[in-house]
Amino acid sequence: MKLKNIFLLGAATVAFTACDDMFTPALENNQDISQMYNDADFARGLLYNAYLVLPYDGSPSTELATDNAVSNDIDNNYKKMATGSWAANNNPINQWDVRYHAIQYCNIMIENAAKVSWGYSNEGMNQMYIDNFLGNAYALRGLHMMYLLRAHAGFVGGEYLGVPIHSSSEDGSSDFNLPRNTFKECVDSIMSDFNKALALLPEEYGDVAEGGVPAKYTKMGADNSHYNRAFGNVQRGKIDGRIISAFKAQLAIMAASPAYAEAGAMTYADAAKYAAECLTKFGGLSGLQQDGWKWYDSDLIDNMGATDKNPAEIIWRGNLEKSNGLESDNYPPTLFGKGRVNPTQNLVDAFPMANGYPITDAKSGYDPKNPYAGRDPRLAAYILVNGSTIGVDDTPINTQADSETLDGLNRENGSSTTTGYYMRKLMRSTINLNPSSNTDAYHLQARIRVTEILLDYAEAANEAQGPKVAVGGAPYTAYDVIKALRKRAGVAVSADPYLEECASSKDKMRELIRNERRLELCFENHRFWDLRRWKANLTESAKGINITNVGGVPTYKTFDVEARDYKDYMIYGPIPYSEVLKWSNLLQNDGWR
Repeated sequence: MKLKNIFLLGAATVAFTACDDMFTPALENNQDISQMYNDADFARGLLYNAYLVLPYDGSPSTELATDNAVSNDIDNNYKKMATGSWAANNNPINQWDVRYHAIQYCNIMIENAAKVSWGYSNEGMNQMYIDNFLGNAYALRGLHMMYLLRAHAGFVGGEYLGVPIHSSSEDGSSDFNLPRNTFKECVDSIMSDFNKALALLPEEYGDVAEGGVPAKYTKMGADNSHYNRAFGNVQRGKIDGRIISAFKAQLAIMAASPAYAEAGAMTYADAAKYAAECLTKFGGLSGLQQDGWKWYDSDLIDNMGATDKNPAEIIWRGNLEKSNGLESDNYPPTLFGKGRVNPTQNLVDAFPMANGYPITDAKSGYDPKNPYAGRDPRLAAYILVNGSTIGVDDTPINTQADSETLDGLNRENGSSTTTGYYMRKLMRSTINLNPSSNTDAYHLQARIRVTEILLDYAEAANEAQGPKVAVGGAPYTAYDVIKALRKRAGVAVSADPYLEECASSKDKMRELIRNERRLELCFENHRFWDLRRWKANLTESAKGINITNVGGVPTYKTFDVEARDYKDYMIYGPIPYSEVLKWSNLLQNDGWR
C-alpha cells in the first residue's frame, strides 16, 4: 500500500441519515490537500469517504462461513472460504487497503480541520464545525482501526501483534516499511481516539432551545440556531458520544476474549465496565425495547424520517432505504426470490423449546416427529421452516424434498434451499416481488443494537465474577440480562428452570450466553467473529433437513450439507500476501503463507 496526496474520490452520491451540508462528490481525481482549505465541500468529502467504506452492507455475508448458514450460490466467496480456499492471497474478509485508505482521509481531516474555511462568519459556529469534523475523524479512525485489528491481528512467534498504526497522513516520501505494533498498542491507540472524539462531540445530536448551547460556544457568540445547524437533528446518523460508548464496548469484549486475553490489553472486568457505561446511556436493562428482537419488520420503519430518533433497540443505524434487494436475494423462489441464504439445521437446533430447555434435554418436551412445534418464538421469526408463510399473501413455503414447488430441497440449483430452510430475519414480510405488481419497502439497517451490548455485558460479567454478580457499575447481572432477553422473546415467560440450572455454574452460564448471542444476533455478521475470538470450534459441518412424506406422514432426516475446513491457526486472519512481499518489516501471522 502506498498513499499519496491524490484522492480517488468517486462520483457517487454520498447518502447519510444526517442531511445538513451533505457533500456529493463530483471531484477530479487529482486534488491537492490545500484545496480543502478554501473548499469546504471538498473537505467534507474527505471525511464522508471514510463513512462510505464502513463495512455495513446489510447482508449476512460472514454467516455463510459458519455453522449458521450456507449459500446456494456455488460462486459465493464465503462458501469457498469455509470449504478450504481461505488463504493470504484469497481472503474475503481482507480489510487492509480499504481501512488504511479511510484512515488516511481521517488523518488529513485531523491535521487540517482547523485550517478549513467552513464558510461561517460566527466564530462559535465555525468552531462547532471544526469540532464536529475533528471529532468524527478521530472516531472513524479508531473504528476503522478496530476493524483492521479484528481481521488481521494475530500471533507471531510468541507475541500478539496488531497492525501498523498510522497516526499521521502519508505522501510519496513516507516510510511504508513499518513493523506491526503490538495488539495492546493498537487497542490503546483506538481507545485514545475514541476518548478524543468524546471530548469534541455531543452525547447525542439534537436541537436545543435558547440557553442550551454549551458555554464553550456561547463565549464565541454562538446561539441555539448555530448549534442546531452544527449539532442538531440534521446531524443524526453521524457518530456521537452514545455511539462511541458502544464502539468502546465492542473493542473491549474482543480484546478480553480468549483469542487475545494474553495480550493484556483488556480484561473481562474492563469489558463489563465499558458495556455497562454504554447501556446506562440507553436506559440499562429497564430500557429494553420489548419488541426490539423484531426491529427489522416493524411498521414504525415506514414512518421514520431521516432525522428521527432511532427506536430504543437501535444504537446506530444506517440509512433508511426503500428497496427490495434483500428480499430478491433471499425470498423463496415461488415468491420470485433467489433463496440465497440457507439457515442450517445446526442453527435451528440451537433454538430451545418455549419452556427454555434445549431440545436435547429430556425436560424440554421436544418431539422429533413434530420438530417446529412449541419452540422458541424467535425460530419462526428468524427462519422459514417447512410450512412457514411469508410475503404479501402469506404464502405457505413447502421445503420438503418431494415438494412440487421450487421451494423444495435442492429442486433448482442457485435458487432452491440446500438445507431445507430459508432466511426470514432482516426482511420485510409484505414485499411483493411479482414482476407484474412489484413493491418495495423501507429497511432499517441496525449497525449496533442494544441487545448486542447487553450480551457483551452478560458475557463479560459472567467471566469476571460469575452469573449473579453485578460488575462494572451496572445494577444487574449476567443472569438478569439473559432472563430478560429470553422473556422478551416469549421463552420461559412465567418461570425459567433451565436458566436457574445454568445460574449455578459459570461454565453452564457461558454456554447459555453464547447460545443466546447466536440466536439474538443470527444473520447480523457476528457468528464468524465470535467463534474465532472464543477460540471455539470452526469446523462443525453445516447440516440440513430432508423432509419427505411417507403415507401422508412427514419424516425428518438430518444430513451434512457442507464441510467446514479451517485450520487451528485460522482463529487469526492473515496479513495480505502482497503486503508481506512488499515490506520486509511486516510479519505474517503464524500458520499463514
